[in-house]
Amino acid sequence: MSVRLLVDADACPVRDEVLRVANRVGLETIFVTNGSRPIRPPGGLARVVVVTEGADKADDWIAEQASPTDVCLTNDIPLAARCIAQGALCLSFKGHPWTEDNIGSALAGRELARHLREIGVAGGPAPMQQADRSRFLNALDAAVQAALRRAKG
Repeated sequence: MSVRLLVDADACPVRDEVLRVANRVGLETIFVTNGSRPIRPPGGLARVVVVTEGADKADDWIAEQASPTDVCLTNDIPLAARCIAQGALCLSFKGHPWTEDNIGSALAGRELARHLREIGVAGGPAPMQQADRSRFLNALDAAVQAALRRAKG
């Protein structure tokens, strides 16, 4: 099995960082989009998959493809839960690893945050900072190394 990066591309703020790591290590990288935002072709071992338009179509594609040697990159907590169920490693775009140990509380927190937004008490997530990009790069390097160990397995 080969290691791949599966990227939820419609909301990915770390595309350049993903490509930097993927090119350095020589990994296939798949940016999955529903076409709502244009994505320039990445080149190299990276490609773009455009799924049919519609809610969760890109998520469905990623979750169906995810395997234990893949690293899935997303801020979508339900998608991360689906990928973890397939055995894949998952990271948020700010470098937070999603795991079997923390995905349940993340899903619960997501529901609480949704409810608070609905009643006007809370806003969205904090904007991306340079420290978040650095944390993402470090976490992606660690996840890629873990996936490579799994692939040798």
